[in-house]
Amino acid sequence: MEHGQETMTVVDEHGEEHVCEVIFTFDSEDFGKSYVLYHILGEEEVGDDEEVEIHASAFIPSEDNEDGELLPIETDEEWDMIEEMLNTFLAEDEDEE
Repeated sequence: MEHGQETMTVVDEHGEEHVCEVIFTFDSEDFGKSYVLYHILGEEEVGDDEEVEIHASAFIPSEDNEDGELLPIETDEEWDMIEEMLNTFLAEDEDEE
């Protein structure tokens, strides 16, 4: 996982690989981590009315541009911060249309 990457492959808890589209990545100085927000490609074909499920993970960017390591988000404070970043991102996205 690296900044600027547009897609990534995530292995779920069942060992199945899913290709995901990266929505955006950002760094948090408060938590000293990088985060990625993404959705699994193919999920959005369920129906037009369905919201696309957005997933989030912390990640450690790799030094050699190989895949970095995705980490679970463990605290409510991190989730709150991620939700705030997502809302800001979505609001900016709507302003551009």
